Amino acid sequence: MSQVEKTRGAARRAGEEFVRFTLSQRLEHLLLIVSFTVLTVTGVPQKFHEAGWADWSMNLVGGIDAVRSIHHVAAILFILEGLYHAAYVVNAVLLRHGRPSMLPGLKDVRDAIHMVLYFLGFAKTQPRFDRFDFRQKFEYWGVVWGGVVMIATGLIMWFPVVATKLLPGEFVPAARAAHGGEALLALLVIVIWHFYSAFFSQQALPFDKSIFTGKISAERMAEEHPLEYERLVGKPAPAPAVRVVRETPREPAKVR
Repeated sequence: MSQVEKTRGAARRAGEEFVRFTLSQRLEHLLLIVSFTVLTVTGVPQKFHEAGWADWSMNLVGGIDAVRSIHHVAAILFILEGLYHAAYVVNAVLLRHGRPSMLPGLKDVRDAIHMVLYFLGFAKTQPRFDRFDFRQKFEYWGVVWGGVVMIATGLIMWFPVVATKLLPGEFVPAARAAHGGEALLALLVIVIWHFYSAFFSQQALPFDKSIFTGKISAERMAEEHPLEYERLVGKPAPAPAVRVVRETPREPAKVR
């Protein structure tokens, strides 16, 4: 087991709990929440500036110039968080030779198919996941590539003169359209997908607080991440519950 696994919170147990997220990871998540929320609150009114509610909300904080300044500060915070995360990944995976836990593979494809079959009733048990499942990886890479698009298009809009010295002028309106569209898509994904999977889905109940506390119970670890549990503990995880399909009893045939 590598030192990286230990620092990432997967290898140390505290009583009946595992340390799932380090302080650094939890602070990253908090910084992402703050920057994304401020960017959304200040960016959506700018996109729909002609609407009455947008004009009213911008006037609450001092008008369009104040909203843009706050938006730019949050954007700088978002960029710095992205750079820190990139440096963290390079250090953990390339320099310390850690496990790239978020890298998707063929197992994720098989797990996704297995999960669909489970929901349709063709599989008795859910797939066995490691540190992160295919849904979490999908969302993670959505944030990564969506963040790249938002940063690139945002910088073009922020510094159009510099951008047009390097790129054709058509990139400025294209960046504006892509920036606004990607922002709405990210907002919908967070509200519909992430909030549901983190707070309201069957797997999340009771509310999963590990991203805030850094710890996850051994019972939950064995149920939701059995492969990681077995790798760390060195013994098989408890068997998952098997779905029982009840058949409708048939009436005995009547003898005529």
